Amino acid sequence: MWTIFAGDRRPLTAVVALLVLLAVALVVAVILSSGPPAAGPAGSTSPSPSASQTPSATPWEAATATATETAPAPAERVPTVPVPAEPGPVPPNEPPATVPVPPAPAPAAPFPAALAGHDVEVLPGAGPVVALTFDAGGNSAGLASILQTLRGAGVHGTFFLTGSWAAANPRGVASIVAGGHRVGNHSMTHPGFTGLSDAAIGEEVLGAQQAIQAAGADSRPLFRFPFGERDARTIAAVNSLGYVPVRWTVDTLGWKGTSGGVAAQVVADRVLANLQPGEIVLMHVGSNPDDGTTLDADALLQVINRIRQAGYGFTALDQLLR
Repeated sequence: MWTIFAGDRRPLTAVVALLVLLAVALVVAVILSSGPPAAGPAGSTSPSPSASQTPSATPWEAATATATETAPAPAERVPTVPVPAEPGPVPPNEPPATVPVPPAPAPAAPFPAALAGHDVEVLPGAGPVVALTFDAGGNSAGLASILQTLRGAGVHGTFFLTGSWAAANPRGVASIVAGGHRVGNHSMTHPGFTGLSDAAIGEEVLGAQQAIQAAGADSRPLFRFPFGERDARTIAAVNSLGYVPVRWTVDTLGWKGTSGGVAAQVVADRVLANLQPGEIVLMHVGSNPDDGTTLDADALLQVINRIRQAGYGFTALDQLLR
């Protein structure tokens, strides 16, 4: 056998070369199967964990785990309470809100300057006419009869109302105005004026004016003193409030009633006894508080007829303002 090999060495060389290649392949396989050493703390090495201890992660799982570790945790949701907005400043070019103001009453018809300082007792320069006037400060017992008589006779009168009467009798005020009659101011509560201060006079006059206006009439500029009580100071005070005082030429005394010794005939006789151009007649709307009579209302038709028979006509106190 050695002779065979000695004669031709090429087969032996091939075998040796094959053995060497197998040995190298074995060494390389061992090295590759061991893997790279795990990185540990500086200066040391530690073995990698086995597959049974640390399961391998897929690329999608690894990316998800990385995102979960690096993403910040969502902030805790805190409920919010709505806060009302504070009003902002009003623009400087925007005008402030305004409150509607009711219109002021129309100015009163001014009275002639020549009447200032006087409590008028006769219509100056009126000619053969009579002014019938009626004071209302008590009740309204005679009002319906008076208005009916005036309407039937075609005569207009002037009614001086207290503020308290106007407030208590708004329908009466409406009836007077509807009949075309003139309205005047007779104070609020019918006190004697000479004992009042100027301030108290203003309260009485202007209080009545407001009450009468509230009932639907305008008393300006005619005023009558309660009880006819006046002096220079009180006349001036009333003038300063825009009113001219109007007294009377004759008082019928019908307000005294039958209990005071008066009758309807007496009322008519007193008017005719004082008949003169511009006569101002004082009568009353209410009844006597003791006997309930309404003598002025009862005598009114006779008064009108007798005045006409004497050749006189009738006028309202607007005659003063001409």
